[in-house]
Amino acid sequence: MSFFRKKRKKPSINLSSFELDDLNKESKKDLLKTSLKENIQHVQQMLGNSSDIVIREILIGKEGPVKAGILYTNGLVDTNSIQNFIMESLMLDINTYQNQMISSHQNVLQVLKDRILAVGSIKDVTEFSSLFTDLLSGDAILLLDGYAEGFTICMRGWRDRGVMESTTETVVRGPKEGFTESLHTNTALIRRKIKTPHLWSESKQIGRLTKTNVVIMYIDGIVNDKVVEEVHKRLDRIDIDGILESGYIEELIQDEPYSPFPTIYYSERPDVIAAELLEGKVAIIVDGTPIVLVVPALFVSFIQAAEDYYQRADISTLIRLLRFLSIFIALLGPSIYIAITTFHQEMLPTSLLINLAAQREGVPFPAFIEALMMEAAFEILREAGLRMPKAIGQAISIVGTLVIGSAAVDAGIVSAAMVIVVAITAISSFILPSFTMSMSIRMLRFPMMALAASFGLFGILVGFIALILHMCSLRSFGVPYMSPFGPYIREDIKDTFVRVPWWGMFSRPRLISQKNNRREQNSAPKPPRNKI
Repeated sequence: MSFFRKKRKKPSINLSSFELDDLNKESKKDLLKTSLKENIQHVQQMLGNSSDIVIREILIGKEGPVKAGILYTNGLVDTNSIQNFIMESLMLDINTYQNQMISSHQNVLQVLKDRILAVGSIKDVTEFSSLFTDLLSGDAILLLDGYAEGFTICMRGWRDRGVMESTTETVVRGPKEGFTESLHTNTALIRRKIKTPHLWSESKQIGRLTKTNVVIMYIDGIVNDKVVEEVHKRLDRIDIDGILESGYIEELIQDEPYSPFPTIYYSERPDVIAAELLEGKVAIIVDGTPIVLVVPALFVSFIQAAEDYYQRADISTLIRLLRFLSIFIALLGPSIYIAITTFHQEMLPTSLLINLAAQREGVPFPAFIEALMMEAAFEILREAGLRMPKAIGQAISIVGTLVIGSAAVDAGIVSAAMVIVVAITAISSFILPSFTMSMSIRMLRFPMMALAASFGLFGILVGFIALILHMCSLRSFGVPYMSPFGPYIREDIKDTFVRVPWWGMFSRPRLISQKNNRREQNSAPKPPRNKI
């Protein structure tokens, strides 16, 4: 697979003189008029006289005053700032010299920008399309009578959820803060972690109707420039009416849309995103969601947790090995049980085989149907507990699991051993830090059960080999998905199955950060110890 996706060639378009005239007329219609009344009427007409659009007409200057209009969206702006820094500055705080300059009608816009308006961010606006975008994004618009241009003044001040602890990625040791739905808050949380001037951010607007703000963040000098270029290309190719969550963008830019494995990583924690940026990856922050995307993504990224880097290396290594074991159990637990009890009974001790045979004596279904019913019942209970009100969801899921499992065994529908296997499998699937990878493992569990019921352990082996081959064929923005296992990179193994101490983490992943691979400039083989 090539590093970049092949971009489709756009067909050449030949416009006639009549079509060019129509385009020129449309572009002229989008320009602001010199009449303040016409501009306000056009805004009201386009917005359908919406009640939340506030239009305030005022007079600037005392001698030969200039008529002006202030437009803003109620609920998206800080009304106190508009009153204190715009209206008060224009109507009350004008001195004699400034009043004479305004009255002379010479370069009034420049006078307002340089001498009168006490605000931080001001930009010119000459088109209605830009005016509507800024107005509906929470900015205030200042228009003057007699001028075909105005000002966009940043006065955004809507209410948002404060910085709280992440509910999906909890840790015992480490920062407790999580991202919010505010784009500016999220970028500020990342800059609090990384205070280098090389942390660059680039903004885009995606969605014809929503015009959702999207920010791309990366560390210049560490990131691979080809990855940044590819991110821009894929985002620029998105042509959709609305983006309401980062999941939209994840589906539109991912490498393998039909693969069960996620090729884009995401997190709700600023410290995780900062660590990914320090490895040379690119973060995609979408306004309106606390979920931040990270590319490229490797398989090992979904197994790692933030707390792995805050605990000692030996503790983190033990927990990681436990996670890999849990992946194996979650994927192949029911399949191995079905294969052994159906085709390979000789692998079990005689006493255990007799006990299992006694339990299954009254069960009318084969092991595959038995496991399928229990897995389906558990998935239904899990989804019900997730969607029900928080106060009763957990109680319903626990009670439902206990009652259904016990009643199914007493009724002779399933065996007690199958209930144990399904319970251990379910618990193992919850140990993965990434919810998307956990869902992928749970989906793949069912075809592996079918292979086990059809061909026994040979079917499991063939399915597992096919799964590994598929994962090795995946790429995430040009980087092999199974790196550093395939291709094998010896120096990058230090942060996969095991996590070496920080004094041994002297290099970044080689296939991700190709410009500045050294994490420690003067790395030592072991920590220095001072003799007393």
